[in-house]
Amino acid sequence: MFKDLVVKNRSYRRFDESFAISRETLLGLVDLARQTASAANKQPLRYILSSDPERNAVVFGHLAWAGYLPDWPGPEAGERPTGYVIMLGDRETAPEVAYDHGIAAQTILLGAVEKGLGGCMIASVSRAALRKALAIPERYEILLVIALGRPVETVVMDPIGPDGDVKYWRDGNRVHHVPKRRLEDIVLG
Repeated sequence: MFKDLVVKNRSYRRFDESFAISRETLLGLVDLARQTASAANKQPLRYILSSDPERNAVVFGHLAWAGYLPDWPGPEAGERPTGYVIMLGDRETAPEVAYDHGIAAQTILLGAVEKGLGGCMIASVSRAALRKALAIPERYEILLVIALGRPVETVVMDPIGPDGDVKYWRDGNRVHHVPKRRLEDIVLG
């Protein structure tokens, strides 16, 4: 069962925009993250939630979507996320956030998959502009934005070819292909 959640948890970038995500759903996902491990138990993560279409549009405008797909500007209208979790590090609680946001983000995404949703961790954020647009105080470092929704795309894992290329790509049917290393290639001993 857990393996199924992990395999279904792909980086989805196209969603059914007619399917609304409630604030309560976002709160439930953050509550899962709240219960995960934290370096030195400092718990420096803070969150801004967005499930309102107008606020979602503001967040969307400050994100870059797929580095390996330079000709794709991101999801078109009708395929945009309907929820966002903006992950912040509280510098007054801990001057640096080590690994907490990775653990929390993965937990949020696994919780989303369990609910029939999907998402994408986005680190390519116009941080200064988003900070200004949402009036985020300077004490909070913008770490990641997690885009969420009901996926409308198929994402498949392919073995990495002989050329070793790890770049994801889309085929003519808009299926998103993600090359993955084989288990025997990553276990060294």
